[in-house]
Amino acid sequence: MIFGKEAALKKEIIKIGKKLYDLRLVVARAGNLSARIDQDNIFVTKSGTSLGSLCWDDIIKLNLNNEADIKNKPVTSEFPLHSLVYKNFPNKVIIHCHPTLVNAYFALYSDLKALTFETKLYLGNIPVVQQDTPAITKPELVIDALKVNNLVVIKNHGVVSIADKFSDALYLIESLEEAVKTASVARLFNKEILDDLDKGLKNELTQAQSYLMFSREHIQAIVDLVNKDEFIAQKGQELDLTVKIAIKLDGSDKAYRFNFEKGRIVSLDPDVDAPFVISAPAEVWELVFLGKLDSFVAVTQGKMKLQGQLAQLSRWYVPFSRLFQLFKQVPIK
Repeated sequence: MIFGKEAALKKEIIKIGKKLYDLRLVVARAGNLSARIDQDNIFVTKSGTSLGSLCWDDIIKLNLNNEADIKNKPVTSEFPLHSLVYKNFPNKVIIHCHPTLVNAYFALYSDLKALTFETKLYLGNIPVVQQDTPAITKPELVIDALKVNNLVVIKNHGVVSIADKFSDALYLIESLEEAVKTASVARLFNKEILDDLDKGLKNELTQAQSYLMFSREHIQAIVDLVNKDEFIAQKGQELDLTVKIAIKLDGSDKAYRFNFEKGRIVSLDPDVDAPFVISAPAEVWELVFLGKLDSFVAVTQGKMKLQGQLAQLSRWYVPFSRLFQLFKQVPIK
Protein backbone atom coordinates (compact mmCIF):
# COMPACT_ATOMS: atom_id res chain seq x y z
CA MET A 1 0.00 0.00 0.00
CA ILE A 2 1.28 3.49 -0.81
CA PHE A 3 0.32 6.78 0.73
CA GLY A 4 0.79 10.51 0.29
CA LYS A 5 2.60 11.80 -2.76
CA GLU A 6 2.79 8.47 -4.60
CA ALA A 7 -0.88 7.68 -4.11
CA ALA A 8 -1.86 11.14 -5.36
CA LEU A 9 0.38 10.70 -8.39
CA LYS A 10 -1.19 7.35 -9.28
CA LYS A 11 -4.66 8.88 -9.03
CA GLU A 12 -3.53 11.67 -11.35
CA ILE A 13 -2.23 9.18 -13.93
CA ILE A 14 -5.56 7.29 -13.85
CA LYS A 15 -7.46 10.56 -14.26
CA ILE A 16 -5.42 11.82 -17.23
CA GLY A 17 -5.60 8.41 -18.90
CA LYS A 18 -9.39 8.50 -18.81
CA LYS A 19 -9.44 12.06 -20.11
CA LEU A 20 -7.21 11.14 -23.06
CA TYR A 21 -9.53 8.24 -23.85
CA ASP A 22 -12.67 10.38 -23.53
CA LEU A 23 -11.16 12.95 -25.88
CA ARG A 24 -10.37 10.09 -28.33
CA LEU A 25 -6.68 10.98 -28.26
CA VAL A 26 -6.04 7.29 -27.52
CA VAL A 27 -8.00 4.15 -28.31
CA ALA A 28 -7.86 0.51 -27.23
CA ARG A 29 -4.47 -0.25 -25.62
CA ALA A 30 -2.49 2.48 -27.37
CA GLY A 31 -0.38 5.12 -25.66
CA ASN A 32 1.47 5.31 -22.36
CA LEU A 33 2.01 7.70 -19.46
CA SER A 34 4.69 8.29 -16.88
CA ALA A 35 5.48 10.67 -14.03
CA ARG A 36 8.59 11.44 -12.04
CA ILE A 37 8.40 10.50 -8.34
CA ASP A 38 11.90 11.72 -7.49
CA GLN A 39 15.30 11.94 -9.17
CA ASP A 40 15.65 8.15 -9.56
CA ASN A 41 12.11 6.75 -9.60
CA ILE A 42 9.11 7.07 -11.89
CA PHE A 43 5.62 5.68 -12.33
CA VAL A 44 4.83 4.34 -15.81
CA THR A 45 1.84 2.54 -17.28
CA LYS A 46 2.66 -1.07 -17.97
CA SER A 47 2.49 -2.88 -21.29
CA GLY A 48 -0.91 -3.81 -22.72
CA THR A 49 -3.03 -1.47 -20.59
CA SER A 50 -5.88 0.74 -21.77
CA LEU A 51 -5.36 4.32 -20.66
CA GLY A 52 -9.11 4.80 -20.53
CA SER A 53 -9.62 2.22 -17.80
CA LEU A 54 -6.41 2.15 -15.78
CA CYS A 55 -6.44 0.49 -12.39
CA TRP A 56 -3.99 0.81 -9.51
CA ASP A 57 -1.87 -2.18 -10.56
CA ASP A 58 -1.55 -0.93 -14.16
CA ILE A 59 0.88 1.73 -12.94
CA ILE A 60 4.28 0.38 -11.93
CA LYS A 61 7.14 1.99 -10.07
CA LEU A 62 10.59 1.77 -11.63
CA ASN A 63 14.06 2.84 -10.61
CA LEU A 64 15.71 4.40 -13.66
CA ASN A 65 19.14 3.20 -12.54
CA ASN A 66 18.20 -0.38 -11.66
CA GLU A 67 18.30 -2.56 -14.78
CA ALA A 68 17.27 -5.70 -12.88
CA ASP A 69 14.17 -3.93 -11.57
CA ILE A 70 13.26 -2.86 -15.10
CA LYS A 71 13.77 -6.33 -16.61
CA ASN A 72 11.55 -8.01 -14.02
CA LYS A 73 8.51 -5.80 -14.62
CA PRO A 74 6.05 -5.60 -17.55
CA VAL A 75 7.25 -2.25 -18.83
CA THR A 76 5.84 -0.61 -21.93
CA SER A 77 7.81 -1.00 -25.15
CA GLU A 78 8.27 2.77 -25.08
CA PHE A 79 10.08 2.70 -21.73
CA PRO A 80 13.50 3.48 -23.32
CA LEU A 81 12.02 6.77 -24.52
CA HIS A 82 10.53 7.63 -21.12
CA SER A 83 13.80 6.78 -19.39
CA LEU A 84 15.87 8.88 -21.77
CA VAL A 85 13.54 11.87 -21.43
CA TYR A 86 13.87 11.88 -17.63
CA LYS A 87 17.64 11.58 -17.89
CA ASN A 88 17.85 14.55 -20.26
CA PHE A 89 15.14 16.93 -19.04
CA PRO A 90 13.90 18.15 -15.65
CA ASN A 91 10.25 17.78 -16.70
CA LYS A 92 8.03 15.68 -14.47
CA VAL A 93 5.46 14.03 -16.78
CA ILE A 94 5.25 12.42 -20.23
CA ILE A 95 2.23 11.73 -22.40
CA HIS A 96 2.59 9.52 -25.46
CA CYS A 97 -0.60 9.06 -27.46
CA HIS A 98 -1.92 8.73 -31.02
CA PRO A 99 -4.28 11.62 -31.97
CA THR A 100 -6.26 10.73 -35.09
CA LEU A 101 -6.19 14.08 -36.88
CA VAL A 102 -2.55 14.75 -36.05
CA ASN A 103 -1.51 11.34 -37.35
CA ALA A 104 -3.54 11.76 -40.53
CA TYR A 105 -2.24 15.26 -41.22
CA PHE A 106 1.44 14.55 -40.66
CA ALA A 107 1.25 11.34 -42.66
CA LEU A 108 0.69 13.64 -45.66
CA TYR A 109 2.38 16.93 -44.73
CA SER A 110 5.81 17.60 -43.26
CA ASP A 111 4.91 20.75 -41.34
CA LEU A 112 1.94 22.64 -39.98
CA LYS A 113 0.85 26.06 -41.18
CA ALA A 114 0.02 28.09 -38.07
CA LEU A 115 -3.20 29.89 -38.96
CA THR A 116 -3.91 31.43 -35.55
CA PHE A 117 -1.79 33.53 -33.21
CA GLU A 118 -2.48 31.03 -30.43
CA THR A 119 -0.90 28.26 -32.49
CA LYS A 120 2.17 30.38 -33.18
CA LEU A 121 2.52 31.46 -29.56
CA TYR A 122 2.04 28.12 -27.79
CA LEU A 123 3.08 25.54 -30.38
CA GLY A 124 5.47 27.18 -32.83
CA ASN A 125 7.15 24.88 -35.31
CA ILE A 126 6.33 21.29 -34.39
CA PRO A 127 9.29 18.92 -34.97
CA VAL A 128 8.45 15.76 -36.92
CA VAL A 129 10.56 12.64 -36.32
CA GLN A 130 10.59 9.89 -38.94
CA GLN A 131 9.48 6.49 -37.68
CA ASP A 132 9.90 3.12 -39.39
CA THR A 133 8.63 0.71 -36.74
CA PRO A 134 5.50 0.34 -34.55
CA ALA A 135 7.54 1.23 -31.43
CA ILE A 136 9.99 4.11 -31.04
CA THR A 137 13.32 2.42 -31.67
CA LYS A 138 15.44 5.58 -31.95
CA PRO A 139 14.49 7.60 -28.87
CA GLU A 140 17.59 9.77 -29.24
CA LEU A 141 15.93 11.44 -32.27
CA VAL A 142 12.94 12.33 -30.12
CA ILE A 143 15.26 13.73 -27.44
CA ASP A 144 16.89 16.04 -29.99
CA ALA A 145 13.45 17.21 -31.13
CA LEU A 146 12.28 17.84 -27.54
CA LYS A 147 15.14 20.30 -27.12
CA VAL A 148 13.34 22.47 -29.67
CA ASN A 149 9.72 21.93 -28.56
CA ASN A 150 7.95 20.23 -25.65
CA LEU A 151 5.68 18.55 -28.20
CA VAL A 152 6.99 16.25 -30.94
CA VAL A 153 5.21 14.35 -33.71
CA ILE A 154 6.46 10.84 -34.53
CA LYS A 155 5.42 10.34 -38.13
CA ASN A 156 2.92 7.51 -38.73
CA HIS A 157 2.80 6.88 -35.01
CA GLY A 158 1.74 9.61 -32.58
CA VAL A 159 2.99 12.42 -30.36
CA VAL A 160 5.15 12.83 -27.28
CA SER A 161 4.47 15.73 -24.90
CA ILE A 162 6.50 16.66 -21.82
CA ALA A 163 5.73 19.15 -19.04
CA ASP A 164 5.75 19.61 -15.29
CA LYS A 165 2.02 18.88 -15.06
CA PHE A 166 -0.20 16.47 -16.97
CA SER A 167 -2.65 19.27 -17.72
CA ASP A 168 0.05 21.30 -19.49
CA ALA A 169 1.23 18.31 -21.52
CA LEU A 170 -2.37 17.58 -22.51
CA TYR A 171 -3.04 21.22 -23.49
CA LEU A 172 -0.21 21.05 -26.02
CA ILE A 173 -1.67 17.92 -27.59
CA GLU A 174 -5.19 19.36 -27.64
CA SER A 175 -3.88 22.58 -29.18
CA LEU A 176 -2.10 20.67 -31.93
CA GLU A 177 -5.18 18.56 -32.69
CA GLU A 178 -7.22 21.77 -32.98
CA ALA A 179 -4.55 23.49 -35.10
CA VAL A 180 -4.55 20.52 -37.48
CA LYS A 181 -8.34 20.67 -37.66
CA THR A 182 -8.18 24.39 -38.50
CA ALA A 183 -5.53 23.89 -41.18
CA SER A 184 -7.48 21.00 -42.68
CA VAL A 185 -10.68 23.04 -42.92
CA ALA A 186 -8.76 25.98 -44.41
CA ARG A 187 -7.40 23.70 -47.11
CA LEU A 188 -10.97 22.78 -48.02
CA PHE A 189 -11.72 26.46 -48.57
CA ASN A 190 -8.53 27.36 -50.44
CA LYS A 191 -5.49 25.14 -50.56
CA GLU A 192 -3.31 27.54 -52.54
CA ILE A 193 -3.45 30.41 -50.07
CA LEU A 194 -1.65 28.41 -47.40
CA ASP A 195 1.52 28.43 -49.45
CA ASP A 196 1.84 32.23 -49.08
CA LEU A 197 0.67 32.78 -45.51
CA ASP A 198 4.10 33.69 -44.22
CA LYS A 199 5.32 35.40 -47.37
CA GLY A 200 5.58 38.76 -45.66
CA LEU A 201 7.84 37.31 -42.97
CA LYS A 202 10.39 35.59 -45.23
CA ASN A 203 13.78 36.97 -46.30
CA GLU A 204 16.77 35.51 -48.09
CA LEU A 205 19.88 34.83 -46.04
CA THR A 206 22.26 37.62 -46.97
CA GLN A 207 24.88 37.67 -44.25
CA ALA A 208 28.16 35.97 -45.10
CA GLN A 209 30.15 36.79 -41.95
CA SER A 210 29.68 34.64 -38.86
CA TYR A 211 29.93 35.85 -35.25
CA LEU A 212 30.71 34.45 -31.84
CA MET A 213 27.30 33.91 -30.24
CA PHE A 214 26.28 36.66 -27.81
CA SER A 215 29.32 38.78 -28.65
CA ARG A 216 28.77 42.53 -29.01
CA GLU A 217 29.39 42.18 -32.76
CA HIS A 218 26.78 39.42 -33.04
CA ILE A 219 24.06 41.41 -31.27
CA GLN A 220 24.97 44.63 -33.11
CA ALA A 221 24.60 42.83 -36.44
CA ILE A 222 21.06 41.86 -35.38
CA VAL A 223 20.33 45.47 -34.40
CA ASP A 224 21.51 46.67 -37.81
CA LEU A 225 19.19 44.23 -39.56
CA VAL A 226 16.24 45.22 -37.39
CA ASN A 227 16.74 48.91 -38.07
CA LYS A 228 16.87 48.29 -41.84
CA ASP A 229 13.76 46.10 -41.89
CA GLU A 230 10.74 47.82 -43.46
CA PHE A 231 8.24 45.38 -41.97
CA ILE A 232 9.38 46.04 -38.39
CA ALA A 233 9.50 49.77 -39.07
CA GLN A 234 5.91 49.74 -40.32
CA LYS A 235 4.54 47.59 -37.51
CA GLY A 236 6.62 49.47 -34.95
CA GLN A 237 4.90 52.70 -35.95
CA GLU A 238 1.43 51.15 -36.09
CA LEU A 239 1.73 49.40 -32.71
CA ASP A 240 3.89 52.02 -30.97
CA LEU A 241 6.69 49.55 -30.28
CA THR A 242 8.42 51.64 -27.61
CA VAL A 243 9.88 49.47 -24.87
CA LYS A 244 13.09 48.31 -23.21
CA ILE A 245 13.75 44.58 -23.41
CA ALA A 246 16.90 42.74 -22.35
CA ILE A 247 18.36 39.37 -23.23
CA LYS A 248 20.74 37.47 -20.96
CA LEU A 249 22.99 34.43 -21.32
CA ASP A 250 22.65 32.28 -18.19
CA GLY A 251 25.89 31.44 -16.41
CA SER A 252 27.70 34.50 -17.77
CA ASP A 253 27.83 38.27 -17.47
CA LYS A 254 26.68 38.72 -21.06
CA ALA A 255 23.48 40.75 -21.36
CA TYR A 256 22.09 43.36 -23.75
CA ARG A 257 19.21 45.79 -23.49
CA PHE A 258 17.39 46.83 -26.65
CA ASN A 259 15.85 50.30 -26.34
CA PHE A 260 13.00 50.46 -28.86
CA GLU A 261 11.30 53.65 -30.01
CA LYS A 262 8.49 53.22 -32.55
CA GLY A 263 10.04 49.95 -33.75
CA ARG A 264 13.58 51.27 -34.12
CA ILE A 265 16.37 50.23 -31.73
CA VAL A 266 17.83 53.59 -30.74
CA SER A 267 20.49 52.18 -28.42
CA LEU A 268 22.02 48.90 -27.26
CA ASP A 269 23.26 48.72 -23.67
CA PRO A 270 25.14 45.98 -21.75
CA ASP A 271 22.46 45.96 -19.06
CA VAL A 272 19.44 43.98 -17.82
CA ASP A 273 17.68 46.91 -16.17
CA ALA A 274 14.48 46.59 -18.19
CA PRO A 275 10.81 45.73 -17.58
CA PHE A 276 11.27 42.61 -19.73
CA VAL A 277 14.26 40.28 -19.46
CA ILE A 278 14.58 37.03 -21.42
CA SER A 279 17.23 34.59 -20.19
CA ALA A 280 18.32 31.09 -21.16
CA PRO A 281 21.38 28.82 -21.20
CA ALA A 282 23.70 28.75 -24.20
CA GLU A 283 22.20 25.61 -25.78
CA VAL A 284 18.74 27.21 -25.87
CA TRP A 285 20.00 30.54 -27.24
CA GLU A 286 21.85 28.64 -29.96
CA LEU A 287 18.58 27.02 -31.10
CA VAL A 288 16.90 30.46 -31.09
CA PHE A 289 19.66 32.14 -33.09
CA LEU A 290 19.67 29.27 -35.59
CA GLY A 291 15.93 29.75 -36.13
CA LYS A 292 15.05 26.30 -34.77
CA LEU A 293 13.24 27.54 -31.66
CA ASP A 294 10.68 30.33 -31.53
CA SER A 295 11.34 32.64 -28.57
CA PHE A 296 7.68 33.07 -27.68
CA VAL A 297 7.17 29.30 -27.70
CA ALA A 298 10.36 28.83 -25.66
CA VAL A 299 8.93 31.16 -22.99
CA THR A 300 5.46 29.55 -22.91
CA GLN A 301 7.04 26.08 -22.67
CA GLY A 302 9.55 27.07 -19.99
CA LYS A 303 12.72 26.63 -22.05
CA MET A 304 13.47 30.35 -21.59
CA LYS A 305 12.70 32.51 -18.56
CA LEU A 306 10.87 35.82 -18.85
CA GLN A 307 10.89 38.53 -16.20
CA GLY A 308 7.82 40.62 -16.97
CA GLN A 309 4.35 39.84 -18.27
CA LEU A 310 4.13 37.86 -21.50
CA ALA A 311 0.64 39.25 -22.09
CA GLN A 312 2.09 42.76 -22.29
CA LEU A 313 4.76 41.70 -24.79
CA SER A 314 2.16 39.89 -26.88
CA ARG A 315 0.73 43.19 -28.15
CA TRP A 316 3.92 43.42 -30.24
CA TYR A 317 3.83 39.76 -31.26
CA VAL A 318 3.99 40.47 -35.02
CA PRO A 319 7.09 42.74 -35.08
CA PHE A 320 8.88 40.64 -32.46
CA SER A 321 8.19 37.48 -34.46
CA ARG A 322 9.84 39.19 -37.40
CA LEU A 323 12.75 40.18 -35.17
CA PHE A 324 13.26 36.58 -34.10
CA GLN A 325 13.19 35.57 -37.78
CA LEU A 326 16.05 37.99 -38.38
CA PHE A 327 18.15 36.25 -35.72
CA LYS A 328 18.94 33.36 -38.05
CA GLN A 329 20.16 35.75 -40.77
CA VAL A 330 23.21 36.52 -38.64
CA PRO A 331 25.32 33.32 -38.73
CA ILE A 332 26.97 32.25 -35.47
CA LYS A 333 30.15 30.30 -34.95
